[in-house]
Amino acid sequence: MWSRAAPRRSGVGEAWPDARTRILDAAEELFAGGGYDATATAEIAKRADVPKGLVFHYFPRKIDVLVTLVGERTGIDDMGDEPVEEVPADPAGALARLARRVPLRASPAMRRILFREADTHGSVRERLRHLNAEIIRRASFVLELTLPGGRGDAARLEAAAATFAAVLLYQESLCLLTGHHIDPEMVADLIVRALT
Repeated sequence: MWSRAAPRRSGVGEAWPDARTRILDAAEELFAGGGYDATATAEIAKRADVPKGLVFHYFPRKIDVLVTLVGERTGIDDMGDEPVEEVPADPAGALARLARRVPLRASPAMRRILFREADTHGSVRERLRHLNAEIIRRASFVLELTLPGGRGDAARLEAAAATFAAVLLYQESLCLLTGHHIDPEMVADLIVRALT
């Protein structure tokens, strides 16, 4: 949290985050805590230690703050379509390596925002769908490459990939709620055992 008395710096010798970043940081914290609808623009400005007018300079409407947060702070796009290092006859290992390589950029706060606001905001729902579909696509590809005879059972591979995507997307939210962490490598092993 920033305040006029003690502005936060990102580290020793580093500059303060710029105003736009502070606005997004404040909004992320507030939306995750109380929700988008319960957060006033004035609260965002106060938490970011900026004038309310500056919030509107960067984001003409409050919904623009949410859309920008979701667009900039969640994603797996920067992984590209690099070839997967496959190990024949080791589909669980290949799936676990994929889990480690997926740069699912989303803090626990952003994941809370995604799941909370997906019910009421179409752009958030669409982003969550995109993330889920991309993880499923990549997991299906890995399983198809590494499972003996995997190319002939598309429906089962799709179900397995969807299960794996669910674990990757929901694990931090589940951990926050229950304190229980799900190991993606163990899930990869369970999925492959069910498929073979």
